[in-house]
Amino acid sequence: MAVDRRTAIAAVVLTSMFQAGCAKAARRTPSPPKGWAPFAARFLAPEGRIVDTGNGGISHSEGQGYGMVLAEAAGDRGSFERLWAWTDSHLARKDMRLFSWRYDPNATPAVTDTNNATDGDLLIAWALLRAADRWGVSAYADASRQIRDAILRKLVKPVGSRVVLMPGLEGFLNGGVATLNLSYYIWPALDAFRKADGAGWSAIIADGQAILSRARFGPHRLPSDWIDIRPQDAITPAAGRPPRFGFDAVRVPLYLYWGGRSEALEPFRAYWMPFKAAGQAPPAWIDVVTGEVAPYPLSAGGMAVAALTVTRKLPETVALPDDYFAGVLTVLAQAAAGSQ
Repeated sequence: MAVDRRTAIAAVVLTSMFQAGCAKAARRTPSPPKGWAPFAARFLAPEGRIVDTGNGGISHSEGQGYGMVLAEAAGDRGSFERLWAWTDSHLARKDMRLFSWRYDPNATPAVTDTNNATDGDLLIAWALLRAADRWGVSAYADASRQIRDAILRKLVKPVGSRVVLMPGLEGFLNGGVATLNLSYYIWPALDAFRKADGAGWSAIIADGQAILSRARFGPHRLPSDWIDIRPQDAITPAAGRPPRFGFDAVRVPLYLYWGGRSEALEPFRAYWMPFKAAGQAPPAWIDVVTGEVAPYPLSAGGMAVAALTVTRKLPETVALPDDYFAGVLTVLAQAAAGSQ
């Protein structure tokens, strides 16, 4: 049987990643992500805008938040300041301390959708909190606190017996059914907010963990990219969306690792481990209902997450992918590995 060239290349990369981390990693002093400098050179525009090269050159609050988190982790204050200044100038909403999610430099107006994306807001607030601690800038601490307050007031809703973190202000609550994205639960950020603010975040964390523990579908017990939760607390893959463990949910194990929730990683380890053993690249997605898999392999960034999940370690050198999302996953995996 012929082997697709992309699959063969991906298998070699994945195998090297897995082999580099077979022994359990010891606790290390936090280290900066090595891929930040090439990532910034490739995707950070001079004005402070992260360019999504795989999505028509747009920018979004998620990408700005990722850039800010990574710049702080790398100790790159100049880039952090440019990223925050651009984000606050171009994406900040005037009615509340949240951020419009999408910016298209080829459109007029450039902000083509004023709805927020909660993961972007969380990342921006977390990056500001970290930067305030690192560089002692009170304005960063104040801005982070304002964003955190807005998230708590505007984006946390009761559904059944749970409180949930809505993915955005609009479009995710219909007749009492909430559509959630579990990759928006950025566990190290939520933990940092609870430490900074106290009990206000405790229910979000506890209920989010409980929802994740039940959002395990199919024989591999994997979450789908999007889920529905009903007032009766029933949890299913989201109606009207492909029931895939794919491009969104691949971030769930990344944040679980970064947030020190090792036990919750077991289904992901169990799913990815046979690919390691066989020296094969996992598919980019799997349908958690039918078992259908993508006809192409997981990206290099996704493979970095898989390697970190299974082996708890990354190799010393990992090539930075050309695609924005694969690239940011790669550098985020380095930052997560460096934090443990």
